[in-house]
Amino acid sequence: MKLAVKIALRFLRSNPGQTVLIVLGIGIGVSVQIFIGSLIEGLQKSLIDKTIGNSPHIIVETIEEGEEIDYYQEVIDSIQAQNVDTKAIVPVSDHPAFIQYEDINKSLLIRGFDFNEKEEIYQFDEKLVEGSLPQKGEILLGITYKDKYDLKLDDEITLLSSNQKMETYTVSGFFDFKVASVNESWGVMDLKSTWDLFDTKGKVTGIEIQLPEQDVFLADVKADEFAKAIDQNELQLVNWKVQNEQLLSGLEGQSISSLMIQVFVLISVVLGIASVLAITVMQKSRQIGILKAMGLKNIQSSLVFLFEGLFLGVLGGIAGVLLGLGLAYSFTKFALNADGTPVIALYINPNFILISALIAVFSCVIASLIPARKSSKLNPIDIIRNN
Repeated sequence: MKLAVKIALRFLRSNPGQTVLIVLGIGIGVSVQIFIGSLIEGLQKSLIDKTIGNSPHIIVETIEEGEEIDYYQEVIDSIQAQNVDTKAIVPVSDHPAFIQYEDINKSLLIRGFDFNEKEEIYQFDEKLVEGSLPQKGEILLGITYKDKYDLKLDDEITLLSSNQKMETYTVSGFFDFKVASVNESWGVMDLKSTWDLFDTKGKVTGIEIQLPEQDVFLADVKADEFAKAIDQNELQLVNWKVQNEQLLSGLEGQSISSLMIQVFVLISVVLGIASVLAITVMQKSRQIGILKAMGLKNIQSSLVFLFEGLFLGVLGGIAGVLLGLGLAYSFTKFALNADGTPVIALYINPNFILISALIAVFSCVIASLIPARKSSKLNPIDIIRNN
């Protein structure tokens, strides 16, 4: 085996230009695979963060529309007792109302949360652009009301509830979800304030559950597990995959297209390596014939090209990882939004990069089987006679 390794290294060094070109070819193939894979993963992660990153993945609600959950804490305790990993479980009270302030008279969705507990789904503390989270008798509005309607902190607005109750609230701050419809249609209040306004003390309209990032696409499976903890005659669970079928289809389409691109890149690399090494067999046929005449066995001549493929794969994999990371870094520096942030935040997955490099090495070894088999069939007497 040592002899085969030495011969393989000597063959590679005998034509450094060709060796460099092969390594670059493998490296470019691997770098494209890494770059496209990272780009697609980053795009998917960005889409998920923007669409469902700050929204519930599973919602517990009543089967009868308009009904409310009056034993919500028991439901939360039962769900937590299932020992299924969750990021947040938040009771919410949603009700329509009208906001009145000078010339403003429009509908508003009042959303009540318990701000005494850390709110980890919508992360209002991070979305605040001015002011503070609402306490009892206060309301948090979207940035649209500040920019478009000239509302200010500590201004007082009047809310007319669906049960014809009218109350005055102080504006405690403004949030920005980067979504115009949310910024204009939501009014956020303390849970107890919504109970007072809508006469629904101790009740909520839903229980919102957010899963850990790695379990986002298992929302339907987790919902089935949570279903064991609720009274299915009164309550139901709705997961984001059912409500966002088009988004889910788009994400799956991206994954499939990314996989197809990577497979075709891999096939092109394998074919390129196989053809180049096959030509190398012809170029080195005289040397192989002499070596066989000197006692080199068929298995050893085959190992020479297998080791060549291995060395080229390792060098090409290393070059591909470096080129791929360089492309990713360049993309984040040149493809920017107006605010200076990357158009698509690339997601660098070390496991994916390692697997891509190992696949390149494995592919090169597989590609070298063709020239290895060809070299083992060379007859040294015929080669020496013809040369």
